[in-house]
Amino acid sequence: MGRLQYEVQGDGFTLIVVVARGVFAFLTFFSSSGNQQVKLEEVEVESGEEQEEVIHTVRAKLYIYGESLLAKGTGEKSWNERGVGDAKILKHREHGKLRLLQRQEKTMKVICNHVVDPRIKLEPNVGTDRSWVWSAFDFAEGELKETVFAMKFKDKETAEEFKKQFEEAQKAMETLESGNDGAPSAEADEAAEALAGLSTKTEGEEAKE
Repeated sequence: MGRLQYEVQGDGFTLIVVVARGVFAFLTFFSSSGNQQVKLEEVEVESGEEQEEVIHTVRAKLYIYGESLLAKGTGEKSWNERGVGDAKILKHREHGKLRLLQRQEKTMKVICNHVVDPRIKLEPNVGTDRSWVWSAFDFAEGELKETVFAMKFKDKETAEEFKKQFEEAQKAMETLESGNDGAPSAEADEAAEALAGLSTKTEGEEAKE
């Protein structure tokens, strides 16, 4: 990510926020009285990824299956776009555990954050060869929530490479947790069967790119 600049206009002032590579940020304040400028010190912003290495990264569009804001409380579920950005498979340098993390471009908001559980099954998205659907316990919003995801890639080859890297990460996690009960559960199998019938296509057309 390059340098991003956000400008906020207020009554008698202008506030500029600059983020460079999601790591360093600084503020500049312009006052209309005397046209004075106060520049605050550059501060380091921790991303939470400092102790991790990137195993794989790919730009993709993410969808979640659930109630939209307009349909909240109605029980009506549909595919809703959560954002576009780099999806990363990260490995912790100390304990070796892996997770999938994706941030929304520009805002850098976390839109996907879950452990690479060996029980997760990436299922083909109905009607396309460049998208996968799966279910996981996501922590993107600060609390664990079972979420159904769909991720779309630019082409079939990119999608297949993501699946390959994800499954290799799952094997590494399975080895790491070999002392625990890592056998796939009946719930995971049932979830996989249900996911097989889901598609991010709306009726008669594919979801917008």
